[in-house]
Amino acid sequence: MVDADPAPAPFRLPPAAAWALVAAQFVFLLLLGFLPWGSLWPRNVSTIVIGLVLVALGVGIALAAGGALGRSLTPSPIPKADGQLVTGGVYGLVRHPIYSGLLVLGLGLVAIGASLLHLLAWVALLSILVAKARFEDLMLLGQYPGYRDYAARVGRLVPGLGRVRL
Repeated sequence: MVDADPAPAPFRLPPAAAWALVAAQFVFLLLLGFLPWGSLWPRNVSTIVIGLVLVALGVGIALAAGGALGRSLTPSPIPKADGQLVTGGVYGLVRHPIYSGLLVLGLGLVAIGASLLHLLAWVALLSILVAKARFEDLMLLGQYPGYRDYAARVGRLVPGLGRVRL
């Protein structure tokens, strides 16, 4: 009789790598706020208002998502061992709404900043948040039996986009 292969160990991101992603995320958010303004497009009242609306919308999304997580909230992509899987509210629309909110906030800062450096910083932020979301998905898959079905139904960062079979 041949023994079946043991199930693979759940994926765990090393804590140093997790915190490096968090630090990089904050660096690019700060850059978006403090890079010199450019002239890639006209910076007028309309673009400033659109930018401020996007910033406020992004902050609102992130705060609503953080509030929905309650004691499960952590800045690290490593889920808390005693956390609970939240799939309702904004988490019924996207699996990582805090990251979505940060991206919307960042787009607002890009609109206000009007520079190529702002665009590049936003793309870097997007790359970091996509990586965080993918790592987090892998860890949540190992932690919650229902996560596979949830990930197949709900988009990663944008409603309807990024539904995957993990």
